[in-house]
Order: sequence, then structure tokens, then C-alpha cells
Amino acid sequence: MTVLISAISLRHRTNCLAAATLLLVGLAPAVLWAQPADDRTPVYLPQLEVTRLQGEIEVDGFLEDTGWERAAMASNFAEHNPGDQTIPEVDTDVLITYDDDNLYLAWICYDDPTEVRATYCERDNIFDDDNVILALDTYGEGALAYEIAVNPYGIPGDLIFSASSGEDISYEMVFESAGRITDEGYVVEMAIPFSNLRFPDQEQQVWRADFWRNRPRESRYQYSWAAYDRDESCWPCQWGTLTGISGIESGKGFEILPSLVTFQEGSLGEDGGFVNEPATLDNVELGLGISYDISSEFTAEATINPDFSQVESDAAQIDINTTFALFYPEQRPFFQEGSDLFRTYFNAVYTRSINDPIVAAKVTGRTGKSSIAFLSAVDENSVITLPFEESSEYVLNGRSVSNILRYRRDLGEQNHLGLVATDRRFQKGGSGSLVGLDGRYRLSPNDALEFQFLATNTQELDDPALTEGITPETFDNGQYTAALDGEKFWGHGVYGSYERQTSNFWLDLDYRERSPTFRADSGFENSNDQRMGFWNSGYHIRFDDSPTLERITPQFNLGRKWNWDGTKKDEWYNANLSVNLRAAQTGFHARVMQSNELFQATQFDGLWLAHICGNTSPSGSLSFGGNYDYGHRIARFHLVMGKETTFGVWADVKLFDRLVVSTRFAKATSKSVDTGEDLFSDNILRSRFSYQVSREFSARLVIQFRDRWLNGGGYRRTWEADPLLTYQINPFSTFFIGSTRDYFDLNLGQHGIDGWRLTDRTYFMKLQYLFQV
Repeated sequence: MTVLISAISLRHRTNCLAAATLLLVGLAPAVLWAQPADDRTPVYLPQLEVTRLQGEIEVDGFLEDTGWERAAMASNFAEHNPGDQTIPEVDTDVLITYDDDNLYLAWICYDDPTEVRATYCERDNIFDDDNVILALDTYGEGALAYEIAVNPYGIPGDLIFSASSGEDISYEMVFESAGRITDEGYVVEMAIPFSNLRFPDQEQQVWRADFWRNRPRESRYQYSWAAYDRDESCWPCQWGTLTGISGIESGKGFEILPSLVTFQEGSLGEDGGFVNEPATLDNVELGLGISYDISSEFTAEATINPDFSQVESDAAQIDINTTFALFYPEQRPFFQEGSDLFRTYFNAVYTRSINDPIVAAKVTGRTGKSSIAFLSAVDENSVITLPFEESSEYVLNGRSVSNILRYRRDLGEQNHLGLVATDRRFQKGGSGSLVGLDGRYRLSPNDALEFQFLATNTQELDDPALTEGITPETFDNGQYTAALDGEKFWGHGVYGSYERQTSNFWLDLDYRERSPTFRADSGFENSNDQRMGFWNSGYHIRFDDSPTLERITPQFNLGRKWNWDGTKKDEWYNANLSVNLRAAQTGFHARVMQSNELFQATQFDGLWLAHICGNTSPSGSLSFGGNYDYGHRIARFHLVMGKETTFGVWADVKLFDRLVVSTRFAKATSKSVDTGEDLFSDNILRSRFSYQVSREFSARLVIQFRDRWLNGGGYRRTWEADPLLTYQINPFSTFFIGSTRDYFDLNLGQHGIDGWRLTDRTYFMKLQYLFQV
């Protein structure tokens, strides 16, 4: 009987006895993957002394380089999901070393190569497949950390973690990576420039770190070098410690980012003919970004005439039955550095309020335990959000100047005090300012208090024509008009929270208030005139020995909202149940909600909603899920009780490892409870086709269809097609060419024109390259 054994590598020195045993007993596996010894114990707060590079390393996914021979090694990983610090099914080793310029890591991930899930894709689209992550807290405060990730093909991904707002995938870092699938699993290499990290300005570095491996199979297995106590709510506080790194400096120099954008537009004319705008020099825009590393801790950036166009349009959201403005995430690169600092318990800073900047500049950094960020921008076409008690409105104004300051002082592990101040002044007159204090204090490993106080000052511009026809006509008991007519007023916001988190139980008690005159002109606060109390708690029931169930989580929350006069506006409770299975990463969630709400002086009692949703990932090539909601909900534009149904399905299909099709469908309808009359319907279908030709070159097509109808408000049927070709060397050096095409189902009544017509079309091209001086 023939026995095939893979070549002995660095990790196999602990598995040679097992291999010899297999030979003696005559077992015949096709390939022997490294299996962990069963007598290991997890290590809490591990330590590793990193040695300086001796030799050379080429980041190519092969580990024959001499530089790896004396590198420090991290091993003995623990499984912390779904198991509780158990021995993983497969082994992981990490080699780490450094020189003056880079931190180098090599990951040896043992596994059955036929089961490894990997997609050849654009950067940051790797997190549903196998991947490894270096989690790095260079200041050791548990407040801010880098998450630097790579998949088995070497495709990079990156996030920034902050204690106040969790993970932010919009963060981008330039680093080298390579990977390949082997006979024993896969291997990944990283080279992370110190110039792209912020760390203390001192000779000897002591960093918190963890080496993390995500392995999605029947469950989403997660392994790490550091073992975790589920009773400790601070994630970075439980990482290991890296010592031995010394004599390094962050790169001090310039980064220059010039860009060229050209476009040509066309639109449907009043006579029904399609009009192409002439291509002139006015359709060519030059931009320039400059970044300077003042030190290892501070960076200054400026940009002139930046191109902040979205490479991909925002996914449509169902908004046919909401009276409030919708929130969309920030995707523009310039605003991502320091974005974690700008997040507070209120949306006091929303950088998308800087709509069309001509010039912008910012400084971000940290000294000791103090972090600071300052942003200033001149905006050509400013958007004003007018929040009220039951609705919000958008107004487009002219030029404005925005200044935003954020300061935070870290006070130990995930404790802080912070200051935020914003000011926006309009060229036509008027301004909006905000100043506030926030903080977090951990009472114990399980308990924490959070708070924020904000004061706002609004000086309206005097141009009532901008707000003609908006509702309501007045606010704050008629003291002020809703029109922009030059009024001046102060407002405030208050937030307080007690949070308890143990291994299985959590409790969150919140109080929040916004005065009727509270406005955050540089933020996103789309309602005011309210006081609200909220209670949320839940419990994880874990089934460590069950072959079927992984976890069941009941959760309950309730809340009540009053306006400033003390009138009860809303009260609700939710009962939730989540179920996670040990099969195909399958999960289900069900919710029942009951509420009573006062809306536009009409009391609606007996509102209710039943919800169910689920998702599964039976293989690396297929993930899908859906949701269904039904209940008695307010039809807000008709002021009647509606029988509302919402339904959605989604699927991600990997036809092969370079082609992915992602499709989403959402539908909402409502009928009058009393008469059965149709009140509204909204249908959105969006598909994204992505083909990765090479690591740098990709093709993408987004198609979106929407059919929207409101009783008394007519219907609107649209679809759009957005193709794009991209060549991307790194997140900032890129070339792309594409177009946007918008189609409407029209009935113009002019020259017999009706049916589907191309109404708007743009061709565009962008070239941008990062020079490091």
C-alpha cells in the first residue's frame, strides 16, 4: 500500500511522529495535512520577540528566502468561534521579522487544498472566503487598531478598528502581499511599510498584536494566536505582545497624487431628441493631492480640485414610506484617513455633507495618549439637511467653508474623553456650528458607561425661496419658521448609556435627546425634538457538543420616545430569536414587534410586524439568503394604517474563481387596512457582474432596475447600466474608464414620445498615480 506524504516544512517538525506512525500502521491518505497535537493548551496574552531580518525576502508566496530562516514564529492557535478556546482542526504558523522599512509576515495555513475558499477579486472583497489578518495596536491602548488581511491568492484587504465604532472597511493601506494554494493548504506573505503605520516616537516598540485566521466551512471557524476570555468585552486588550522591534521610523516625505478626469455627457432634450454635449477642455479636470508625514505620528494632507466621483453608485434603498433623509456611507478616499476619530455617539461629523469640494486639507495624528484630526474644505455646492420632529428636508445651497476639529484623550484600555467642534459658513450668509464632549469609562471588564453632550448654534441664511413648499411650516411650538429666513437659535443633544457584556449575556440601556433646535450642519442628524429611552438585552445559548446547533440567541428590546413637550410619540418592543446551525454557515432570525405611534397628530395603536430572514453559504461558490416582513404599519404619505409587506432575496454566485455575480431584489407594498386600496409599491433589482482578469485589471457591470408607485404620487420606472474597466496598482494608483446610462419609462406627451428612453448618459475616464518622494 503506497503512502503519500507531503514534503516536510517548517511546521512539520512537530508532526513527524504522527507521519511515522501512519507509515507503521499502513494507513494510506492521499495527502497528509498538519494536524494539531491534542495536548496543547491555549495561551492567553502570549508574547513574541521579533528578530531583525537576516537575509533577503521577496514577497512572492514562496518561503525559500533566507530572510525567513531566523524569523520569530507564532503557533499554537486557539479556536474561539464556534469553539471556546479549543484546538483547531488544522494548524497555522506565522513567521515575523522586520528591517528598517517593513514588517514582514509569512502565514503557513495547513488545510485540505480542495476545501480552501478563495476568489480572485478586487481588494477588500475577500472577507467571505478564507483569509488571514494581522491585528495590530501600535499604542497598546485598545482604542485603535489596524486589521491587515490577505486571502489565499494574495489579494489584500484592510480595515481600521476603533473602540467607539468598531470596524471600518473604507480604510485603505498600501502594502505588498502574495499568496498561493499549496498541496498542504495555502501560504501568504506580507510586507507592511512602517511609513503607513502610526506608532510611538521611541526607540523600542512594544505593540499589541494578534494573528487571526478565518476559515469558513460548515461554520465560520476563527482561529487566533491569542486565546480569548469571552467574559472580557475588550477585544484588543486580549491580544498578545510583540517586542524586539527597535530603531524604526515612519517614512518622512511627500506623497503626491495627481489625477486627470475627462468626461462627456448627453441627455434627453425637451423635443424628445437625445442631445450630446460637445467635448471641450471644460470636460477635462486636473486634480492634485499632497500628503506629508510630519513624523511617525502626524500626517498633513491637502487636495486641490479633487475628483470625488463615486466609482460605483450607491445602492438604492427603499425609501417610499419614510419621511427622513437616508444615510449613505462615505466612499471617497481623501476622507478615510482619520475617519475613525470623527465617529462619535451622535453623527456629529458626516463628511458627505462636504458635497463638491474645490480644495480641502487635513491633519491627523497622535502624540502620547492624545489623538487629533482637523479638516477644512471649501465646498462649491453645499447640501443643507433640515431636521424636524417627523421629517427632514434637503436644500442645495451655494459655496461654503467647513472646519472640523476632533480631539480624543485615551485614558487606559478603551477609556477616553473627546472633544468635537464643527463650523460651516455659507458664502450667501448663514452658518452652523457645533461643539461637544464625549467619553467612555469601563467600570469593569464587563461594564462600561458612555456619554456625549453637544451644543449647536444655527444662523440661517436669508433665502426663503430655497425652502418654498417644505413642511412643517414652523417648529419649536411655533417659535421659528421652517423656511430659511435668517433666524438664529441654539440647540443641544445628550446621550448616555450603560453597557454590560459577558460571555453570553449583554445589556444596553440608552438615553438620547435632541432639542427642537438641534442641528448638526456638518453631520447627519435627520430628526430632532425628541427624548428617547431604550433597553436591549440578549443571551447566547451555546451548543458546543451538538452536531446540528451552534447557537441560539433570544433578544428583547423596548423603547419609548417623547417630543420636547412631553407628548408620547412612540413606544415599542421587539422579541427576537436567532439560530445558527453547524451546516453551510446557515443562520435564521425571527422578530415580532409591537408599537403605538403618534404621527402627524393621528394616533396609530396596534402597529405590529412579523419578520423572518435567513442566509446560508453551502460552498465557496454560492451564498444566498432572504427576508420576509408583514404587519400593520403606517402609510405615512396617506396617514392611514396599511397592511405592509416587504420581501427580499439575494445571492452571490462565483461561476469560477474570477467571475462573481451578485444579485439583490427588494420589494415593499402596502394596502389600506380599512379599504384594501393599494397605497404604494417599490421594487428594486440590482445585479453586479465582476470579472477579475488579473490582480490589477478588472471589469465590472452594475445593472439596477426600479419600479416605484405611490397612490396619488404617480409611478416611476427606471433602470441604469454602469460598466467599468479598472486597472489598479494599489488603492490610490488607478486607471478606469466607464460610463453611466440612465433609462426612464416616460410619457412626455410631446411629439408622441413615450415608453423607455435613454435620458442621461456619461462617458468618463480617470487616471491617478501615487508618487512617493
